[in-house]
Amino acid sequence: MQDGRRALGTRGELIAVRALQEAGLRIVERNWRCRAGELDIIAEECAPDFSRGASDSRWLVVVEVRTRRGHGYGSALQSFTHGKQKKLRRLATIYVQETKWPGPWRIDAVAVQMDRSGKLISVEHIRHAVTG
Repeated sequence: MQDGRRALGTRGELIAVRALQEAGLRIVERNWRCRAGELDIIAEECAPDFSRGASDSRWLVVVEVRTRRGHGYGSALQSFTHGKQKKLRRLATIYVQETKWPGPWRIDAVAVQMDRSGKLISVEHIRHAVTG
C-alpha cells in the first residue's frame, strides 16, 4: 500500500514539474527535507511584486503537489487541508530563513487528479494557494 501511494505521489510530482515548467517556472529543488518535514518542489518565477512596486521580481515559489486517483477520499484539491497549509507555511518559512532568500516568496499548489485506473484527468496550478 505504501509503495503504491509513493509511486502515485512521484508520478504526480513529475506531472506537476512538467506543468510548472510549461508555465514558465524554473525548478530549483525537489523533495527538500528538514526536521520539520518536506517540501515537494522549490521553483523560481519572474513576476510582478506589487507590494514592493517592482514590475519584475524573482519569486521563490514553494509548491505542494496533491495527487489523487479517484474520488474515494476526496479530490486532489480537497486534500489541501487547513492543517496541511499551516505546516507548509512553517516549512516555507524555514526554507526561506535557511537559504536567506532576499526577495518575495509564495506558496502554490498543484492538484493532479486521475481516474481510478490512473488516467490523468486534470492538473490545476493554484498560485498563492496559501496566504497569511
